[in-house]
Amino acid sequence: MDARGVDRIAQELGLHYVYFPSAVHPQKKRDFGCAILSPWPLEDPLKLGLPHKAFGTNIRRAATAATVVRGDRSFRLYSVHLPAPLAISAASRREQVQVIISDARKHSEPVIVAGDFNSYGIGQEFVTAGFTWVTKDIGPTLHNFFFRFRYDHIFTTGFPEVPVFFRASIVQDNRKASDHRPVWAIIDFDASSEGARPRAR
Repeated sequence: MDARGVDRIAQELGLHYVYFPSAVHPQKKRDFGCAILSPWPLEDPLKLGLPHKAFGTNIRRAATAATVVRGDRSFRLYSVHLPAPLAISAASRREQVQVIISDARKHSEPVIVAGDFNSYGIGQEFVTAGFTWVTKDIGPTLHNFFFRFRYDHIFTTGFPEVPVFFRASIVQDNRKASDHRPVWAIIDFDASSEGARPRAR
């Protein structure tokens, strides 16, 4: 996203938002970065710089983080867009993810990390760190000629009870807004592992 696009979406939908640019794109000459949009207030915004410059653009990415306050509850949310598959090495991508995980561990609230990771296997880094991989089995989010890739993910950790995932899936028709298909999940944080029925939020 760029600042103008984020503000327009937030104004049209009546949402709170936090946006931080990673850099100015060398070809499009516009700022771009990650945003969080929420119907609930956002506190403690953070631009989390990630290590390693991308090959070709020489740009370092940043994740956007904020605390979502929903009534008397809150959770920490990270919006992520890692470099393209060939723009950094697998080891560098793992180090970027570890920066996010390390920052998440500083917070006492539950955590959600979501976005475009440009990798499927990177999800194991979150699983090893104790996250639940909500979108692990939802299928490909990027169709490129004859290839299908699962690059877009949602991870959660730190909830008092294991969350009941009411549903997680992919938006099949994104109206050509992106080459990726958006992922979504409905999570009932109030559901108990002792048999409470999930309720959509």
